[in-house]
Amino acid sequence: MRFEFAGCALDAATYTLVRDGQPITVEPQVFDLLHTLASQAGNVVTKDDLIEAVWAGRIVSDATISARVSAARAAVGDTGRNQKIIRTVSRRGFQMVAEVKAIETLKTERKSEELQQVIRYTTAPDGGSIAWASAGEGPPVLYCWHHFSHLELDWSSSLLSPALVRLAKKHRLIRFDIRGAGFSDPIPSNVTLDDCVAEMKAVADAADLDQFPIIATLQAAAVAIRFAARYPERVSRLVLHNPYAMGRAVRPNAPDNAEHDPFISLLKSSGWSDPEDGFMRAWATMVLPMASPDEITELIRLIAKSVSADAALKHRILIDQFDVMRDLQDVKAPTLVIHARLSSLHPVTEGRRVAAGIPAAEFMEVDSSNTFLIGSDTTFERVMGATLEFLARGT
Repeated sequence: MRFEFAGCALDAATYTLVRDGQPITVEPQVFDLLHTLASQAGNVVTKDDLIEAVWAGRIVSDATISARVSAARAAVGDTGRNQKIIRTVSRRGFQMVAEVKAIETLKTERKSEELQQVIRYTTAPDGGSIAWASAGEGPPVLYCWHHFSHLELDWSSSLLSPALVRLAKKHRLIRFDIRGAGFSDPIPSNVTLDDCVAEMKAVADAADLDQFPIIATLQAAAVAIRFAARYPERVSRLVLHNPYAMGRAVRPNAPDNAEHDPFISLLKSSGWSDPEDGFMRAWATMVLPMASPDEITELIRLIAKSVSADAALKHRILIDQFDVMRDLQDVKAPTLVIHARLSSLHPVTEGRRVAAGIPAAEFMEVDSSNTFLIGSDTTFERVMGATLEFLARGT
């Protein structure tokens, strides 16, 4: 959506603010604050609501909130004295008092006209709810992504939507949020790899998928590999993007103390999901070294909305223990393994290990350092072209 008010245009799709025809640079939290107020124009937004929307529920001081509000006022040409656009409501919160016009952007209108995504729920074996989505028409494909997922936000993200839309234009695209992420129920205690496989099966059953291909990325590849080994009659083809068969904790020469892992330290810090935190930005840049600063900010925003630090820590502990090396030989489906040659978090040797273990698997390296595929990656067309061509062989 784009919100127009008092000579300003705030575009949520491009994360831009324009005032009197001139672009205005604002910090990510200031943009989020303006977006929250504009989307609820006329209503009083409490401090608690702002903290949830802008700081993902973290504890922040009144001084921090006041500083961001002051910066937001300055960005849109308002002041604390005039309060013609943003009004302070004593002991209550803040209110966008300027007249706001909400406009659906052309990009969003075009996507909604061409491709409709429908989100539904199914039930995991333990009774928990799993959110899954369907978009597009044609031969089905189950797309299994990272454990930081959000069905709705990923679908509209400039980082991730290019790949999703490309797939949905050729296939009936099925996706789901694993437990602890997005719209799904919290991750249960003592969850195992087999539980993840059971959840994948629950989604496939709910979507009425009989025999179907799977595209899986990163840790989801291990789940897909075990699923394919356990249910060979159901998996027609397997495409694995930057996969690994062994989690960090069970790889050769794994560190003895996981507490020294930078990601674990980040999860336990106050900087988790904060676009302005240097530690958070450094980690996100390791994930997507080829991304622009704005794309890094979007990645952090997606993560903040997709999963809590507590759930992310539980996921990390779980996936670090994944080991499907013995399952590789039992995969019967034709398989394509694509791995970024320069990936530092999951080196290309892991992809080669997977390809070598699956009978007759095809292997392709691409000149990228990104941990997962985004629309701006220079290898995007090659990866998507190879993926779609491989899937088409089975139709």
